[in-house]
Amino acid sequence: MTAGMSQVRKRSGAHGFRRGRSLAVAVIGASAIALVGAAPAAVAEDMQSKQWYLDAMRAEEIWKSTTGEGVTVALIDTGVNASIPSLKGQVLKGLDATETDGTTDDYNGHGTTMAELIAGTGTGGGLKGLAPGAKIIPMRMANKEFEEKHKSTSFDNVNAIRAAADGDAKIINMSIGSEFLSYQEKEAVKYAHGKGKLLFAAVGNTGDKANKPGYPANYPEVVGVAASDREGQVATYSQHGDFVDIAAPANDIPGWCDETFTKYCVGEGGTSAATALASATAALIWSANPDWTANQVLRVMFESAGRGEDWKPGTVSNYLGHGIVRPNAAINRGIGKPGDPDVSPLTNERTTADGSDAGAPSEEGPAKDDSAPPQPKPGADGAKDTATAADTANAAKDTGDDSQLGLILGGVAVVAVLAGGGLAVVRKRRNA
Repeated sequence: MTAGMSQVRKRSGAHGFRRGRSLAVAVIGASAIALVGAAPAAVAEDMQSKQWYLDAMRAEEIWKSTTGEGVTVALIDTGVNASIPSLKGQVLKGLDATETDGTTDDYNGHGTTMAELIAGTGTGGGLKGLAPGAKIIPMRMANKEFEEKHKSTSFDNVNAIRAAADGDAKIINMSIGSEFLSYQEKEAVKYAHGKGKLLFAAVGNTGDKANKPGYPANYPEVVGVAASDREGQVATYSQHGDFVDIAAPANDIPGWCDETFTKYCVGEGGTSAATALASATAALIWSANPDWTANQVLRVMFESAGRGEDWKPGTVSNYLGHGIVRPNAAINRGIGKPGDPDVSPLTNERTTADGSDAGAPSEEGPAKDDSAPPQPKPGADGAKDTATAADTANAAKDTGDDSQLGLILGGVAVVAVLAGGGLAVVRKRRNA
């Protein structure tokens, strides 16, 4: 992502982190809020007042039960600036997967924003993370601009995933992506999944344009995260298809304007920000249930996600997946059953803890042929399905106590109409 823009902020690109990969860079209007010369308390209040989704999720109520303590998130991104007040004490020793200067400093600002959205404390004018008790392990990799200036290893993304798999992190956040499938990356993802890690990745920000399936979000073992707005509708730029598993808020979210870390800008956080909030949701649920496996945490995330009453059980939307994350519903209202600890709700296959997928089918679906070349998620051809209004309209509102501000209204089943008049179609995929 090109940095250095003072009054506008580029949408956090879920694409662009490897050679030849195009970055989703829709430039948007945004307001910049400087930290320099402002009283820290005033800035903090102003910034946190713009984090509208925290109120919508009833974060204060969640934090009475858990703040994500005991859970570590590996952040594969542009690095993290651990010296900003909001992240002091929140960032653990990480890995410079670029193999350039041996540090995990943020050269862009993107990774630091993701870290704050997950685990920021809000101190000194910073952002308040959804899981402020969680810790971050930065795994720095190169985007196109960094690679043009430095000689970085060709497999930094692969090395980062494998290192995270072998480390203490329970969750791997990848607010990154590409339209290119990589066998090495696919195998690294399978390795991490087999190690019991929960992997989240952004589906991409070209839903109103090319809308090509992105990786790593499109690998079967990865949770593909879409973006929603204040009204609980899919963001127009959020990519759609069978690779979408769940959604989280992304619009009107503050983040660092650039690598100078002098001001925040408020705009569309993109599927990058949505991925960070999905990871934070998982951290909260896992912290509240430390004996659960990644499969159980994800299953509860799916079952507690916000969706309308007319959304048929066992089906998913090409736009919002299983729905919009609702950590309060899972933690304080007990919605969602953890189920079988050894069966992945993504692949319906049994998993092992020895670094590989077991490959044995559960009762819900057949095993996959591991000898075949890596394949995208079933049906992920980027084509947009259509449905009649009768199929998706008139979804009732969720009557739960965390349904404010449109975040989890039943209207999520009737997402924003995109070009061509297509509505979200709810259907089965991935043996589900």
